[in-house]
Amino acid sequence: MDIVKAALDLRRNHKRRPWPPRQLALALQGGGSFGAFTWGALDRLLEEETIHFDAFSGASAGAVNAVLLASGLASGGREGARKNLEAFWTQVSQSSLFLPKAVTLPLGILARALSPYQFNPFDLNPLRQALEKHVDFELLRKTPSPRLLIAATRVSDANLRIFRNEELTVDCVLASACLPLLHHTIEIAGEAYWDGGYVANPPLTPLVAESDASDVLIIQITPMRSQVFPRSRHEIERRIDQINFSSTLDREIEAIRLLAPLCAGGDHSGKWAKLRLDRIAAENEVELLAEASPGNLNWSFVSSLRDAGRDAADGWIEQTDTHSPNPADFAPIR
Repeated sequence: MDIVKAALDLRRNHKRRPWPPRQLALALQGGGSFGAFTWGALDRLLEEETIHFDAFSGASAGAVNAVLLASGLASGGREGARKNLEAFWTQVSQSSLFLPKAVTLPLGILARALSPYQFNPFDLNPLRQALEKHVDFELLRKTPSPRLLIAATRVSDANLRIFRNEELTVDCVLASACLPLLHHTIEIAGEAYWDGGYVANPPLTPLVAESDASDVLIIQITPMRSQVFPRSRHEIERRIDQINFSSTLDREIEAIRLLAPLCAGGDHSGKWAKLRLDRIAAENEVELLAEASPGNLNWSFVSSLRDAGRDAADGWIEQTDTHSPNPADFAPIR
C-alpha cells in the first residue's frame, strides 16, 4: 500500500543526502506485545552513533517504548537506552503488564463480559510499577530533547491530547495505553483519557510539525493486512481492533503529503522541502502477525519480535537507495 509513493515535486536537488540520516524523528505505533518489534528496531538504531534522535511520538506500547528510550538516553546515553529497553521487556515477558490477569487466564471469557471496574475493582495495574521502575519522569520533564509527543484520546470529545516532556507523568503514559474494556479510565486534571491509538497511532502530523528532522521513520506494529477471513467472535474482535488502530496512520500520511508543499512554500532548504517518510512494518517481517495475539508475552514470542525488529532496522540502515538524489520526494511507504 504505497499511499505516498508518488513524489511531491517541490524541487529537484541532485545532491545526495547523507545516509543513515544524521537527524531522525521516530513515530512509534502501539500494539501490545508487538511493541517488542519496536524494541528490537530501536536497539539496532541505537548502535548507529551517527544518528541523532530529535523527537519521538508514540501511542500505547509506542508511548511506552518512547519514554523508555528517552529516559535511558537522558540517564545513560545510547547504551543506557538499550539496557533500559531490554530490562523493561524482559520484565514484561515475566508478567502480563499490558493486560490484566483476568484477561490472560481462562477467566478471560468472563472478563470480556464484565467491565474492568468489575473484574479488576482495585485497578491493579502492574504496568504502572514497571514504568515507575524504568522511567525517570522527573528527569524527562527537565530534559527538552529528544522531544516527546505522547498521544491519548480525550473521552469527553474524542479529540487527540498530546502530552509533552514538560508535563509527563506515569499517568500520561498509562492514559496512552488505556484500553477501556480492560483498564480503568485514566483521569488527568479532571479529564478522562483512553488509548491514544484510537485517534493517532502514532501521532505523525504533530511530530513532523514540531521536529527539526527532515527524516521521519515510522515503526508500524499493528497489522493492516490479514490473510484469514474472520468468522469466530474472537477473530472478528481482533480484526476490528486491527482496523481501528491502523486506519489513522494512512490518513495522517496522506494529510502530510498534501500539507508539505503548502508548508514548504518557496523555502527550498527547509525541513518541509526535504521531508522524507520511511516506514518499517512488522507485518512485512513477521509471518502471520495478524493472526497472533498482542497479549502474548511469552519470551519466545517477545524475543522473536525483537530479533525481527533488529533485522528490519538493519535493512533500513543498510539500504542504498534511500539517499536518493531528490530529497523533496517522499520515500515509498512499504
